[in-house]
Amino acid sequence: MAIVVRLDRVLVERRIRSRELAAHVRITESNLSLLKSGHVRGVRFETLSRICELLECQPADLLEYVPDANE
Repeated sequence: MAIVVRLDRVLVERRIRSRELAAHVRITESNLSLLKSGHVRGVRFETLSRICELLECQPADLLEYVPDANE
């Protein structure tokens, strides 16, 4: 996968628990866990906006493009 999710890192930096973020974003903790692990095929802009709102960050702080070795 070329997109790496850095949400865990930002949560630690902001000292915010996953439970608090899930409640703010209005998603289940299990869905947030899937997002943090990168096991989702997409993220709604509304969800991304709510995450950035609470964490006071930009989408680029959460997502990083890393080229695959085959590219």
